[in-house]
Formats: sequence, C-alpha cells, structure tokens
Amino acid sequence: MMPKGKPWTNDEEKHLRELISKGASPQSIVGKLGKSKNAIYQKCLDLKIKLKEEEAAPTHTSSSLKLPKELPSIEETLRILAAALEVSIKPGLDRVDVQRLQVIATLAKTYEELLAKYVNYREIEAKIEQMEEDYDRLEAQTKSLAPKPDLSKVVQAS
Repeated sequence: MMPKGKPWTNDEEKHLRELISKGASPQSIVGKLGKSKNAIYQKCLDLKIKLKEEEAAPTHTSSSLKLPKELPSIEETLRILAAALEVSIKPGLDRVDVQRLQVIATLAKTYEELLAKYVNYREIEAKIEQMEEDYDRLEAQTKSLAPKPDLSKVVQAS
C-alpha cells in the first residue's frame, strides 16, 4: 500500500522516538511534528514503538446518565443519524471520529428496535385495558339481567 502523506524523514522519526520516550501524548506529538494522528499511529506501528495511551474521556455508566423526560421522536433520531452520515463522508476522519460514528449508527439501530418493541408493548397494553373495561361492563350488564331469586317461596317453605 502506498503511503498517503509526505514521507517521514530520519529526523522526524528520531524526534518521534524522543517525544515518546518522554511520555508525550499522541495529541501533543501531532502538534509538534505536524503529522496527523493516523500518521503518528501508523509510524509507531511500523517502528514497533509503543505509544502512550491517551487519557480517556470521562466514562459514563447507565446510572450516571441523565434520562430525558420524553423519548426522542423517530424524526429527531433520524436527523441525528443523517448528521452523522453527512460527517462520515468527509475525508480526513481520524480513528476516534470513525468510532464515534459507528457508535451513533449502532445506537440508532438499537433505538429503532427498542422503540418498535415499546410501541408494540403499548398497543398490547392498551388492548388489554380495553378488554378489561369491556369485561367489567359485560359483567355488570349480566348481573343486572340475571333473574332475582323468589324469596317468597323460601320464606313460605320454612
């Protein structure tokens, strides 16, 4: 495969090794060498140099997420997905950008599946509630139409 960017000079490789030995982050190396993050990662792979891991963004657990009061509409979700699609076709995305876009696509698919199940569940729930109301109404009608026992015969027999 042909390299995409400007070839690395020996001085750049040496500077890269020095920066990594001093514990520089990939982002700071990008700024100092004027190379893309992908170029830095690839060169480290080629030179078999272990690059310092970047500090991860703060992680969120499901218990620390702020839950929305309302579910986003299908239209709103499709807009988010459309925006992600527009970004995804732009050249020069780095690995983190691509991973974020993949997460958005996965979440959109999951949201669609869960929303379909939720809507189906709500429809079933509404049908059950309607059936219970119909049953209660029919039961009340049946009781009002049932023949009343003739208590006078019971009283005479005793």
